[in-house]
Order: sequence, then structure tokens, then C-alpha cells
Amino acid sequence: MAPPTGTTGAQLGRRQWAFAFALVTSLFFTWGFAYGLLDVLNAHFQTVFGISKLQSTLLQLAYFGAYFVWAPFAGVFVRRVGYKKGIHLGLGLYSIGAVFFWPSAKFESYGGFVGSTFVIGCGLSTLEVAANSYISVLGTPQYAAARLNFSQGFQGVASFAGPLIASRWFFTGANATSLGTVQWVYLAVAGLGIVLNILFFFCPLPEITEDALAEEINGVGITDGQGPFWKQYRCVFGFVAQTAYVGAQVTVASFAVNFLVDQGVGIDPSKASQLFSFCQITFTVGRFVGVLLLNYIDPALLLSFYGFCCSLFCLLVSQLPGYRAIGCLFALFFFESICYPCIFTLGTKNLGVHTKRGSGLIVMGVGGGAWYPPAQGALADRNTQRSYLVPASGYIAMTIYAIGLVVDQAKKSGFTFRNRDELTANLKQAAASPDDFSGDAKGRLSSEKKVSTDEFVA
Repeated sequence: MAPPTGTTGAQLGRRQWAFAFALVTSLFFTWGFAYGLLDVLNAHFQTVFGISKLQSTLLQLAYFGAYFVWAPFAGVFVRRVGYKKGIHLGLGLYSIGAVFFWPSAKFESYGGFVGSTFVIGCGLSTLEVAANSYISVLGTPQYAAARLNFSQGFQGVASFAGPLIASRWFFTGANATSLGTVQWVYLAVAGLGIVLNILFFFCPLPEITEDALAEEINGVGITDGQGPFWKQYRCVFGFVAQTAYVGAQVTVASFAVNFLVDQGVGIDPSKASQLFSFCQITFTVGRFVGVLLLNYIDPALLLSFYGFCCSLFCLLVSQLPGYRAIGCLFALFFFESICYPCIFTLGTKNLGVHTKRGSGLIVMGVGGGAWYPPAQGALADRNTQRSYLVPASGYIAMTIYAIGLVVDQAKKSGFTFRNRDELTANLKQAAASPDDFSGDAKGRLSSEKKVSTDEFVA
């Protein structure tokens, strides 16, 4: 099956761009809600099924293991049939997995919950490959990180809605030791997935193709995406950084409720769930603050600073007592905010014909969330606070990747603090030294001069 024909995000009209952006952004709320519920279910199932903290991490293993297994196939699927059909597949799997939470709760089967969570993970990994990639290329590369942070901000809104619902209905009264509420919540989740699938079926979504993207960057003399996929080192190491970061982020959240209860300051599970929701609010606020910063500061440079702060505060969480550790946990959630979107956009930047395959690889890195929680869970059964040394290693690995990108960029085009528009910069360089650029770049420069700047979508 041949890839669908299409355009680039910068070639869309403003109204068409805004509609596509809003439509795809609605998907981020969907998987944010599922992710927010997952961390609370981790603690809830420990009570209902009488399992250990280590055993409860099977949910994370299933959810994020699905990303590791399924994301490469999702990347190939989206590359062959386009973004819209990829979204349909993702929403379909998401709804099917959520529906099967009902019989799992009815028969009180922990294995059933684990299997259903795996199916949901497959659906969400497909959505992430399609939606993250689509938002990244829906406009100029300069603001890709800011766009994706804005869209993923709505994932954060849904992430704290999940723990708020759980604190009200999962941990109070008879619900504290039953699964009745879980059935209805996930039935509503399945219904949301079905409604979104129907909406996407009837709404037009402009297809952005890899060939068009490759022509856009090659036309201004950017050749980063040329050559075989395995030589796209920015993307390959981005996968490693994403694996380390997501593993750290997931395991920090997975044991947050346990950590808060174990601090010995009078916090019960219901109160801990509320505080965890406040942590997610802090994360969401940080993401929208990041949107403003990324409009002006180079994404790789900002990611380096945020990575350093994540590493520092995670180490402090593992060592400080009482409320000081809790305060550092809130700071950690704030500085996590921009990391995932920045790694994704930096790792898939200027990939051209490899864009969708690269998106699949970076999303595959979300599978790191399957490996870190069992490692931390083994330590948490002895001491929850000291177990936070495990995620610190992931933040350190991510920081090394970000610093490496800053050094690489400085070697190629000089160090810069500000966010730089590479397309425009290369066009100006082509005008100054036309003999050093291809005919495509010269032609593009000529045509750009004829178009008013207010016709471009940032």
C-alpha cells in the first residue's frame, strides 16, 4: 500500500491548521486520563488483592511494555496508511481494553486487569506515534517543542483528574476494598474512546507526508535526514534518553502514594491520592510555563537545565525527611514537565523520510516505564524513600543526552541561547552564499520573498 499523498504543516491555511491542531490535541486528554488512573490503581490493587508493591508493578509492566512491543508496528502502520487511520486504530484498541476492565472487576481477576491494561497500552502507543508526530510537524520546526508541550499540557490536565476521581471514589468507604467503581469508570473511558473515534471519522484531517517534509528541509540545504535510518543518531540516542526518562517519570509517580503515606506525617491513602493529584497539577502548570519558555530558549539547552534539576530533586527526595522530601517531590514534578515533549521533538527533528519511523522508535522508548517500576518496587518493599535513587539514574541519562545535543549544535552552527529558526537561517545563508546551496534552496528563497510572513503558521 502506497503512503498517502499530502503536504507540510507550514503549507496549511491558518483555519485549517487550527482545526487540525485542536482535533489532535483532544487525544492527549484521552491517554492522560488513563495514565493518571493507572498510578492510583497501583496502590488500590495492593489493598484489594493483598499484593506487594513489587507485584503491583505488573500493571506498569503491561502498560508500558505494550509501548515497547507495539510502537514499532504502529510506526510502520502510520507510515503506510497515514495519521488518521493510525488514530482510528489507536482509539479502537483503547476502547476494547477499557471494556475488558468490566469482566476483570466482575470476576476479581488481577491477571485480567493486567491483560486489559496491555491492550490499552497498545492503543495509546499507536495514538502517541500518530498524535505526537503530527503535532511536531504541524508547523515550522522552530516551535515544534512548544506546540507539543502545549498539546501535552492537556494530557497533564487529565492526569490529575484521574487521581482526584480515585481519591473520591476508590479509597473511601466500601469502595476502598472493592472494585465496583473501577468497572463504571473504565466503562466511561471506553465510551469516550468510541465517541472520539466517531468524531475523527467525520472530521477531515490534512495528511502530512514524509516526502513533503523531506522536500521542505532539503530545499533549504538541511541534510540531517539523509542516509539510512540507523545513522540518524539524534533519533537513536533520543530513544535511549526517552527510555531512561519515561522509566524514571513512571516509577516516581507509581510509588508517590506509597511514599507520601510512609513519610510519617499523618497522611492516609485518600489524602495521599489528593496530594498526588496536586503533584500532577504542578506538572501541568510546569508544562504550560514550558510553552512560554520554549518560544524563546533553545529546546536542547532548556532540557539540559530541567534534566539537571530533575536529577537533583530526585536525589533530595530519597534523602530528606518529612515535608522537605514532599516539597522536593513537588519540585521534581515541575521540572519533569517539558522533558518528554522535548526529547520527542529533538529526536525526530529534521528526519525527513524517516519521520514516522523515528516517531515509532521514540515512542518505543516509553517502554522504559515497564522496567524501572519493578526495580524500584523491589527496593520500596524495604524502604520506599530510598528507592527513589533508582529513577535518579534515568534523569541523569536524559541530561547527558540533552547536553550532547547542545554540544553538537554548537559545533555545527555555533552556541545559541535563543530558539533558532533553522529554515529561515539556512535560506538567509543561501542568499549570502548561493553557490554553496542547491537549486531547490535558491528557488525556495525566491518564492519565500514573494509571500508575506503573516501567512506562515508558527
